[in-house]
Amino acid sequence: MGGKLDKQQLLNRTKIFALEIINFVSLLPNNNVGNIISRQILKSGTSIGANYRAACRAKSKDDFRYKIKIVEEEADETLYWLQLIFESKILTDVLVEKLIKEADELTAIFTSISKTSRNS
Repeated sequence: MGGKLDKQQLLNRTKIFALEIINFVSLLPNNNVGNIISRQILKSGTSIGANYRAACRAKSKDDFRYKIKIVEEEADETLYWLQLIFESKILTDVLVEKLIKEADELTAIFTSISKTSRNS
């Protein structure tokens, strides 16, 4: 990761992640399992950036804390779906591993932001 990310870098990073998730779901199989997981990961993976944008426009510190907690939860949910994809061997390539790493880092970043905002 390397150093502290500013707001704009994090906005860009979450948008890039959403775009990667959008492209990734097309690789999932077109069957019951693939379709259900596709919908779930598409919703959670794209909402990280959308909800972070909303948090950046929060009306108060409490509003920010509430919204950043949602971002943290969405990042962690996306990580969960990616781990399921990998561990069930639906897809096990380098792209899945890359997305797992990024989802894990985003979860850690937003968990840290959430904890810091509660303590301030």
